[in-house]
Amino acid sequence: MADRILMIDDDESLSAMVGEYLGAAGFEFSAKPSGVSGLELLATEDFDALILDVMLPDLDGFEVCRRVRAESEIPILMLTARGEETDRIVGLELGADDYLPKPFNPRELLARLRAIRRRAGPRPNASHAVLRFGRLEVDRDARIVSVDGLERSLTSHQFDLLCALAENPGRVMSRDALMRRVRGQELDAFDRSIDVHISRIRAAIEDDPKKPRRVITIRDAGYVWAKQQDDETGRK
Repeated sequence: MADRILMIDDDESLSAMVGEYLGAAGFEFSAKPSGVSGLELLATEDFDALILDVMLPDLDGFEVCRRVRAESEIPILMLTARGEETDRIVGLELGADDYLPKPFNPRELLARLRAIRRRAGPRPNASHAVLRFGRLEVDRDARIVSVDGLERSLTSHQFDLLCALAENPGRVMSRDALMRRVRGQELDAFDRSIDVHISRIRAAIEDDPKKPRRVITIRDAGYVWAKQQDDETGRK
């Protein structure tokens, strides 16, 4: 799965240029124009690195960095238009992993992103190919879902959707967030029928799809993979 990069910068043309460049390099890219909207997205989705501008229209980049660091160890690359030493020092003291003054060469941005990703190591659970939840197993490498050792049939879209939920137990994920997690697939039909796909996932993995215990609907919010007791959940 491609590394997911979030850029928080109110310069939409710059974000579009960076997104195009990183997309061509194999990254999955999202952008938000303000600190508040960026923090909201980070609260609902997982990213592998954050590109963060110092100058934002609401919260400044330093405050966003401080709040992110209070909750996450995500690698942060800060951008500053001025390139002043004080900005660099403050950003690093708040927990940023690197900085890059504007204007910058996209190749240097890519090189710095790759460097901080290497230093951060593999994403959590990257070595855990199989997720186990009691009688349910999700083999991400083989792309197989089984209950009591019997394989259950899911489409590629449904498997990706299942993984997006199962890898984030207890986290409520909106329909939009789930669709973004599987972006890059052919999603036309999927975008219009996410609830149908959820129903088919439940039919495949739940003992009683009408009373689901794994994939729970949160009204007006989305779906959540229910956390189970420790003796029912495990990973290999």
